[in-house]
Amino acid sequence: MDLERDGIPVSSLREIQVLLRCRHENIVHLKEVVVGRSLESIFLAMEYCEQDLASLLDNMQAPFTESQVKCIMLQVLRGLRYLHHNFIVHRDLKVSNLLMTDKGCVKIADFGLARWFGIPLRPMTPHVVTLWYRAPELLLQAPTQTTSVDMWAAGCILGELLGHKPLLPGRSEIQQLELIVDLLGTPSDAIWPGFSELPALENYSLKQQPYNNLKQRFPWLSAAGLRLLNFLFMYDPRKRATAEECLQSSYFKEPPLPCDPKLMPTFPQHRNIKGSKTSAPSDNTNTGAGDQTNNLPAISDLLGSLVKKRRIE
Repeated sequence: MDLERDGIPVSSLREIQVLLRCRHENIVHLKEVVVGRSLESIFLAMEYCEQDLASLLDNMQAPFTESQVKCIMLQVLRGLRYLHHNFIVHRDLKVSNLLMTDKGCVKIADFGLARWFGIPLRPMTPHVVTLWYRAPELLLQAPTQTTSVDMWAAGCILGELLGHKPLLPGRSEIQQLELIVDLLGTPSDAIWPGFSELPALENYSLKQQPYNNLKQRFPWLSAAGLRLLNFLFMYDPRKRATAEECLQSSYFKEPPLPCDPKLMPTFPQHRNIKGSKTSAPSDNTNTGAGDQTNNLPAISDLLGSLVKKRRIE
């Protein structure tokens, strides 16, 4: 159960604190915190964004072009660079937490699992990040987390946008590890110092698979694109690409060049469509929240500006 302070969950206070301090065009802007009839009903009123990428990917008739993928990823990476430079790790990066305005501006959203970090690193719970986007060090229960967990998730998002489907859609932690090994090969102490000492390996051993199959998965991708993916998917978190390093990648400087965000296609709104084609498993849902808030006035009616309504209990 979430610890409370003055009747409000600490995780909710942390999210509000993070959002109030973030001011960047690629981070969703928290406009106001609205308290309902009691402290049990707290709403975050945010700037309006027309779409989230998960809904778009599920409902688009034609997938994003590579030029559009580059445009999206550059914005995601700029948002991550801002967060990481301000000692914030998001810890739940996925396509459904990426919003897009009708002007093509991409914004990172949902900071419910975000944390401040510093030196020395403090232990954090490993059961974060939706399974499909979870870094191997989290799956293997590494005691500390860094911004590298966000960068692994960014690699999964890039692969999903390029391949037009989730890159590593595991149904369990064990299957997720198997999918990673099938794609990238089996890690070892030679490429990931300390790998064999990770807690999860006391009771589980990975199968031996010596090949990196990224090129087979993306045979049409340029050498620069493959280098970027490999850099994002480095097993050793200390060697994994940073957001700044990714922004300097030659992949974004070669044809097809990233399109201007203003030239991104516009789409009908799909925010309320039910039964999407593919749904990622969620590790942090607010059960029953929607039913309980249906009878309350919409914040958009009160403030005229809303990305999400979320009941915090």
